[in-house]
This record gives sequence, structure tokens and C-alpha cells, in this order.
Amino acid sequence: MHGGSLQMWQNYFNGNAMIYALDINPECRKFESENVKVYIGSQEDKKFLQQLAKELPPLDLLIDDGGHSMKQQITTFQELYDKVKDDGVYLIEDLHTSYMKFYGGGYKKSRSFIEFSKNFIDKLHAWHTKKVPVDGFTRSTHSLHFYDSILVLEKRKMSAPFDVKSGTPAIVDKNADMLLAKPPDIAS
Repeated sequence: MHGGSLQMWQNYFNGNAMIYALDINPECRKFESENVKVYIGSQEDKKFLQQLAKELPPLDLLIDDGGHSMKQQITTFQELYDKVKDDGVYLIEDLHTSYMKFYGGGYKKSRSFIEFSKNFIDKLHAWHTKKVPVDGFTRSTHSLHFYDSILVLEKRKMSAPFDVKSGTPAIVDKNADMLLAKPPDIAS
């Protein structure tokens, strides 16, 4: 952090938001103000992030615009995703580093954040297959939006989907018996 993004967010929110920042450089504390709190630590340090999670209030928006390494991005997600409120947003930038060897990435490399996040698609759809357990992610994630170098996760309390039929059929469906039959398990 060189202070630019903190100044940008302070300006964007016009001082009407409490901003919590994390950096490894202790000099970044000079950017603290009435509505900016800077924590000093590493995104790779699981224990530090767990302690940070205890100190932070529930968050409306979490933007990971820090670490570029796979370990930093994955560890931060694992430890702080649950700090985002039920109607909040988790946004992670710099995902292009998932394709860079220097940061621990590489095309289709199993330990890259891109490959890690591809599992979110299955977790989002866990209600529809027995092969993926419904978990906290499934129950709290409404949608995923992948952009070039960015992933946005929108949170919302979710529950198992169900069918609702309403109204009276106006057209006789010749395939009605087939529609009432149990659909094949396409996930097997």
C-alpha cells in the first residue's frame, strides 16, 4: 500500500465509512485517521488473519487488493470471507497472478486462486448434487461474477431451491407424464 487506494476510498465514501486496511509495511500506519484503521501483518499468516477476524466488525465490503501470491489470496479468503455480512460483497483483485509462476500460479496449476475459486461454482450449486456437500459457502453465497483479474462474490442467506407451480394449465401438455417423472441424475 502506498496510500493511494486508501485516499481514493476515503474520497469515494466521503468520510461516511469506516475503512480497515491491512499491510505488511508498518509505515502505512501514517494513513490512519478517524475513519481509517491500519493493521500491520501478513496475508500469508493464518494466525494473524484469525486474530484480525476476531477484532473486525462484520463487513459490508471486503476488497482484497493486496497480496498477489496464491497463498496470500487463498489464506485471506479462507480466513476473512465469513467476516462479510449476509448482504455484503467480497471482491478480490489481481487474479491474473494466478497465471504467473513468480506468484505461485500457472495455467491450470491446482494451487492457483483461479483453480481454487472454480470450486465455488460447484459449491454454489451443491443443492443440486450429492457429490458436493452443502456448506456455509453454499448457504451464504448468492452469486459469483468473474471479470478480467477480478472476482466478485455477492453474499445473501440462501436455502435449498424448490419448485412452485401456480395457476391452471391453459394448454394440455402431451408430455405431462414425462414432466412428472423424476428427472435423471445428470450430476453422476
